[in-house]
Amino acid sequence: MKLSLIQNRSILAVLFFLLGISALISQTLNKPTPADNPNQPGFSIWSAACASASFNEYFVDFTWNTPLVNSNNVFILELSDANGSFSSPVELATDNTKNTTFNFNFSFNLPTTTRGEGYRMRVRSTSPAITGTPSDPFPMYFIDFSSPLLISQDGNGNIPPGGTLEICNGNTTTLAAHNIPNANTYQYNWYRSGTLLTEKGPSLTVSQAGMYHVELDYGSICSGSANTLSNDITVTLGNSLGIGINTPSKTALCAGETVNLVSTITGQGLTYTWFKDGVAITTPTINNDTYAVDASTPGFEGDYQVEIVGPGTCLERSAPIIITNAGDFVVTRNNEAALVLLPGATKSLSVTSSVSGVTYQWFRNGTQIPGATANTLNTNQVGAYYAQVTLTGGTCTTTFKNSQVTDIAAPSSFQIEIDYLTPYASCSNTDIALGVTTINAVLGNGSIIDATTDLLTSFNYQWRKDGIAVTGATSQNLSLTEVNTNGNYTVEAILDAFNTTSNALSVQLLVNEILTISSNSTITCNSSDPITISTTTNLAGETFNWFYNGTNLNSTATQLSITAPGTYRLVISKNGCPLNSNDLVISELDASLITLDSPPTVIFPEGGSRTVTASGGTAYRWYNSNNELVSSTSSINLQEEGAYLLIANIDACEITRQITASLLDTFKVPNVITVNGDGVNDLWILPNTYSRNPEINITIYNDKGVEVFNQFDYQNNWPQSSTAFPKQNMVFFYKIRNAREVLKQGTITVIR
Repeated sequence: MKLSLIQNRSILAVLFFLLGISALISQTLNKPTPADNPNQPGFSIWSAACASASFNEYFVDFTWNTPLVNSNNVFILELSDANGSFSSPVELATDNTKNTTFNFNFSFNLPTTTRGEGYRMRVRSTSPAITGTPSDPFPMYFIDFSSPLLISQDGNGNIPPGGTLEICNGNTTTLAAHNIPNANTYQYNWYRSGTLLTEKGPSLTVSQAGMYHVELDYGSICSGSANTLSNDITVTLGNSLGIGINTPSKTALCAGETVNLVSTITGQGLTYTWFKDGVAITTPTINNDTYAVDASTPGFEGDYQVEIVGPGTCLERSAPIIITNAGDFVVTRNNEAALVLLPGATKSLSVTSSVSGVTYQWFRNGTQIPGATANTLNTNQVGAYYAQVTLTGGTCTTTFKNSQVTDIAAPSSFQIEIDYLTPYASCSNTDIALGVTTINAVLGNGSIIDATTDLLTSFNYQWRKDGIAVTGATSQNLSLTEVNTNGNYTVEAILDAFNTTSNALSVQLLVNEILTISSNSTITCNSSDPITISTTTNLAGETFNWFYNGTNLNSTATQLSITAPGTYRLVISKNGCPLNSNDLVISELDASLITLDSPPTVIFPEGGSRTVTASGGTAYRWYNSNNELVSSTSSINLQEEGAYLLIANIDACEITRQITASLLDTFKVPNVITVNGDGVNDLWILPNTYSRNPEINITIYNDKGVEVFNQFDYQNNWPQSSTAFPKQNMVFFYKIRNAREVLKQGTITVIR
């Protein structure tokens, strides 16, 4: 039997449609859900994970749908961050044994850093690479501290007697836990008289009366099981005694001086604590109303305060007294910490002071050098050198500071180290710079001094490739840009009688060219319509490989003929390095990309027309029922009834669509039918505008308003033969609707 062009193309359209449906079917990885722990008694599905060192085993149930995954597939259970983001997922568990099991459990342990309310999980497969639906959010915490917290003032470990602390009205104090390691890594729940406060840090500044305690914030569910609720401290408010520090005799001290700071309140049996820059520098001591500041102590300068507390006295801290260093100045060494002294050479040392009115005295190996009283010193002797700088003016005369020590040593040999000066990876760079990065002087006792800054420009250099001198390469750095420079590099360094060779560096540069592959189509239609992949690069004499989805095809063809969708790449071996082409993605035909802006049946008035437009293709051909080409654009203007075929191209692939054009009926909706069985006017026949259209709804009611008929896609089949009409000339009401509105309504009189 010979089929027409329309029939052949209809069959092809059905085949392409079925192929498109098959391509759309893929594995569905459902979201994991909490499951019972079979290793625990009873049956209980978790709603929050509260793990600890003694218990950390949880299960989730996972389901997935056909088709089967590949035999080498691995299912991976992943955990989000505390906010539900999978930007850096954590792998909880893997399973490569359930590739034919559609419902199974994962067992997992919480990472010890897990703390938050919004963690999600998901399952990912590796072959094919599919990421599943994330789970609902769950509170998850690893409880690594589960003992009651202990809080005290400033976290000093001294819980006040009776757990009561009185502060002066208007003052504040700080409560903090003192028995938890790494306190800053947790969040806390602070309470005042049973009310949860907003503060979440490890300490709490208190200015109101109340009973205070704290617990670690392990979330709304896990916090209670952690048992970290602290002791209570009751804070009360009292009246200030007006504590202060008497103005000292001086607040700017010279080296060696001392000054006593004395509280304005003394002799009342109170407990005193002295502070510097807000940190306690004494333990709470009764009647300790005086503190001596010693300027000979490094870092003595700062803000000093005193705090008092006692029976009937509220906790109160004074305003600060600022103590400064009157003899403070800076001595700067202007040379390197270690210098290498070559035979017959001289080294120059220097220091500077941040203030004027100073004298200088140089020392070698701790012994004063006679006459060395300038800020510079030239020497040809090895040793340890420093300058003593003494103030000669101001309030702190004779105050001195020593500069940092400079070690001058004579070398017995040198070590030269070279390195890549920019990031480098073999067969990734197209250029690289090498350079001398370290010069170590080796002393007679075997110790090493870094002399890079001192001697970097003093050496003469000769770069060598594979042991052969590189012409003109005599500076401390070497730039390489050509693949013919690939090899092993060293540098020979010469200074006076010293001659040394550096470590070796391997250089393997990638050829600086672009390899491009292209194809005559990026859409594969079927196995009988291959796609050709080629390159403009001449492959004659080259060693190359074609790759498909990362697998070597072991093909020696300069052009590749393919039918399978996937990712293709060409790799050429250039001077020992792989030169990769672009990745060329060949996609499988998706017939659903071709769409029409009208339903399959197009109705228009006689004498009128209707334009139908297709989209999603790269070329279009419209044929009428006589197989005549009537349009080669995306649109067709319909003026005649009949069947029309669209052949749309996506690249080289053809997809067909059929439409039927019908003229709008000119007769009206009948309002009388006769059901006498003579075959004439026995049925309520509607125009094509309303009948046989799945978008149109026909509803018929009797004279009491009761619905007797309701149908979409009306087939002109009412009344049915079994329908009884007990009265003569019965009247019915009808409504013709589409999805948005009532198109027509009226009455039907049935005569029998």
